[in-house]
Amino acid sequence: MSTRIFSSPESSISGFFFVWLTCFPYLFSVYGSASETKQNRPVINVTKHISFPDFSLQNPRIFYDVKLLGSAKLLNEKGVVQIPGETNFSDLRHLAGRAIYSWPVRLFDPFTETPASFETTFSFRLSKATQLNSSGSEMGNHEGSGMTFIIVPDEFTVGRAGPWLAMLNDACQENYKAVGFEFDTRQNPEFGDPNDNHVGINLGSIVSTVTANAYDVGVFLKDGSVHRAWISYDGKQKWIDIRLGLDGLEYPSKSIISGPLDLSPHLNEYMFVGFSASTGNMIQLHQVHSWNFTATSQAFLRIPSSESCESKITFPSSADLTSQKKNHKKEPHLVFLILGAVVTAVAVVVALWFFCSSKEQNSNSKLVVLPEKKQRPSSLIKPRRLTSSEISSATQGFSEGEELGSDCRGVYYKGKLSGGCEIAVKRFSAKFLSSQQGSDKRRLLKEISAMSLVRHPNLAPVRGWCHDRRDVMVVYDFYTNGSLDKWLFGVGVLPWTRRFKVIKDVAEGLSFLHSKRLAHKNMKTSSVFVDVSFRALLGDYGFVLSAMESQRFEAAVSQKADVFEFGIFVLELVSGRRKLDSELNQEEKDLVDFAWRMHEMDEKAKVVDGRLGSLVNLEQAIQVLEIGLLCTLNESKGRPSMGDIVEFLSLERHIPELPASRPMVLCPYNSATGLCPGYSCGAFN
Repeated sequence: MSTRIFSSPESSISGFFFVWLTCFPYLFSVYGSASETKQNRPVINVTKHISFPDFSLQNPRIFYDVKLLGSAKLLNEKGVVQIPGETNFSDLRHLAGRAIYSWPVRLFDPFTETPASFETTFSFRLSKATQLNSSGSEMGNHEGSGMTFIIVPDEFTVGRAGPWLAMLNDACQENYKAVGFEFDTRQNPEFGDPNDNHVGINLGSIVSTVTANAYDVGVFLKDGSVHRAWISYDGKQKWIDIRLGLDGLEYPSKSIISGPLDLSPHLNEYMFVGFSASTGNMIQLHQVHSWNFTATSQAFLRIPSSESCESKITFPSSADLTSQKKNHKKEPHLVFLILGAVVTAVAVVVALWFFCSSKEQNSNSKLVVLPEKKQRPSSLIKPRRLTSSEISSATQGFSEGEELGSDCRGVYYKGKLSGGCEIAVKRFSAKFLSSQQGSDKRRLLKEISAMSLVRHPNLAPVRGWCHDRRDVMVVYDFYTNGSLDKWLFGVGVLPWTRRFKVIKDVAEGLSFLHSKRLAHKNMKTSSVFVDVSFRALLGDYGFVLSAMESQRFEAAVSQKADVFEFGIFVLELVSGRRKLDSELNQEEKDLVDFAWRMHEMDEKAKVVDGRLGSLVNLEQAIQVLEIGLLCTLNESKGRPSMGDIVEFLSLERHIPELPASRPMVLCPYNSATGLCPGYSCGAFN
């Protein structure tokens, strides 16, 4: 119960007094020990030095000390780190990469909350790239976005391509601590860039906190020259100094950026340091030729505790006792602290006694009822019917500003109920409702009701529904990370490990749904949502009815169609492209056709998203690709069930061998639309 009842004021006072007396000695001991620890622990400096005169593979430590992520490569013949790694026939657009020191560096002392002091200098070159197409002809020279010296909390994240400089991506939450010093050669007004030749400091954001014009120090970053940067940070004074010039010349007398800067809120105790860069539609090669880095942080040396084994088994000498008495005399402020706390406690107890006594005199009951605690807004626990006025109020009258997207079934809106619960509302269109093959709203509501009873960690629950003479609406939880298609087909590059986890999550959710003799009927990337931990949840159920019996229809047709569309879903995750892409040539336009053709040529690796670079587990990606192709087989020619697919993905069963060539007859699949006719209406993208 949320209402608390005590038998009498005396019991409440005695309870409070007992708790206070119990806790105070502990608090006192903690204060004393903390004070003693702080006073007695010696302060030392922890220094870390990193030096790379070049990045030649002749240095055997290069493989251990430099970690390459995304499109970053080591060019042995030049002795440099390059982002992206250039090849004659690869597409260098929309690539992102990082090259970082493999081991974490201590950059913050949590005890004193003081950032470390550090100095780094590195030589680098930003040059135009000549992009060649598959036939070897030149596509033109382009300029890219520059590069960043980064300080980041982990050694596996790769940021977005394009103007994000591979520093941050959509998976980085607000508490993702990152610091970047950007040397930018492209002006992005949306990020507040002053021009296409500037230096900036980024604190947990791609928008620079401070920027400076590189022309002011006579530097043109994209002239193809090798430049050198010097970054110096004083952690105690919280002061930054950045200088920039041509490599090989003297240390610049003028700073490009100099001033106060507190990095404390953006640092963990241990961080990774290195470089990041990216390309978008504009292409640029980013090379790091040499790098030196030194960090010095303050730390308290840990000394053996007085609670040692020897003190546990020996009696203290008289000299020790005398010393302890002297130490107690040296800290009289602790006695006053105890005396003051006792007096305060007595005063509080007396005040409570008088307050409770007066309450008892004015009450006919001997019980004291404390007011109910204010509860935090919570989501709908049990699915329920909502009124159209509730949903209209939650979505601000179905305003365009709250619209999330639409498809041929209806429109999605974001909303907030009166209790504070954020929801997503699917409002079915009149055209969709009238197209249900003679079915009425009762049958649609029956299916919605059946879905609302299903619970699984990888299924987005139906939280409520609404129906009246005009409207039918379904209410889901709202996921701030949105749908998967925004992550997969957006500007950034979704790492392979996350893609594989999404595929497994969706397979398990779909398998559970099929075990209940239900079907999703709308399997696509925009129907998959991701929560804050990037767990995938399958939602946006199709609710397509048939003149047949519902369960019989699900078992005989819809589940098999679910498997086919799951196969296309897998191909999209592996390739990083949509099932139909009009911008590609005719041979690659249809993803299913292209994947089967590459299988027939034993070149399935060409289907795997090239933007993943060296981070992808190629063997695993090809196995998953084969599972996706199995799902597109004819129903009677080897198409697996979702239960089979879950076992394939968990390595509990051997993946069947694919036929040597693509079967003539597949699922009823229209290559012009990428859909199964009469089954799905396509993603709202």
